[in-house]
Amino acid sequence: MTRLATHGLSLVRLVLYLALTATALPVQAMALAFGWPRVAVQLPLVYHRLVCRVLGLSVRKCGKISTARPTLFVSNHASYLDVEVLGAVIPGSFVAKSEVKNWPVFGVLAQLQRTVFVDRRVRSSAQQRDSLTGRLQAGDSLILFPEGTSNDGNRLRPFKSALFSAAEIRVNDAALVVQPVTIAYVRLNGTPIGRHMRPYFACYGDMALANHLWCLAEHCERVIADALARANSGRNAETVLADAA
Repeated sequence: MTRLATHGLSLVRLVLYLALTATALPVQAMALAFGWPRVAVQLPLVYHRLVCRVLGLSVRKCGKISTARPTLFVSNHASYLDVEVLGAVIPGSFVAKSEVKNWPVFGVLAQLQRTVFVDRRVRSSAQQRDSLTGRLQAGDSLILFPEGTSNDGNRLRPFKSALFSAAEIRVNDAALVVQPVTIAYVRLNGTPIGRHMRPYFACYGDMALANHLWCLAEHCERVIADALARANSGRNAETVLADAA
């Protein structure tokens, strides 16, 4: 597939993602406002599954996901795509750093999935633990990323243990179910993913998400502009049009 065809597909995916999100947002907001718990839990599952399809993500699930309610799911954090992938298979709410609440678009999506926003500073750990405990005691399953931030996906960062104290609670006189989850991205377009390919789908280290996305946008702009110039000048035009069809 040529660059022109590839980025044409990316544009289609973007339009489908925006249309899907615009459709799901008001329905989820109504479910929360009018107290429709089944819709509020099931709609995010359907939404994330559809988003995975739109983005071309093929999710392979190994093992059995806990059906106990509540369950505290504990996962590594390899990419900003983790929310879509885990959200497609786990009926629960995420635990995220407080900054996410103010992110454009994604902050709204997080709030509508009833994300628990936490300030990971040590001095507020007791308050954050209480927030998690309250949700768990209410029967809500939660998805926790104890690394605190995403990384390059090649190794595990040390866990921040403060929030694990929420797992000490008992639900109906039984111990809380805690299920470890491992998420890994192993192939991109059928090719095994190496370290040099990680920045194309993960934001980690000193990368800022906005800057990361901006760099990808600049890259796409250069590729599309080059393909367009070649097509308009007649260079490789026949090949481009044939492959795009």
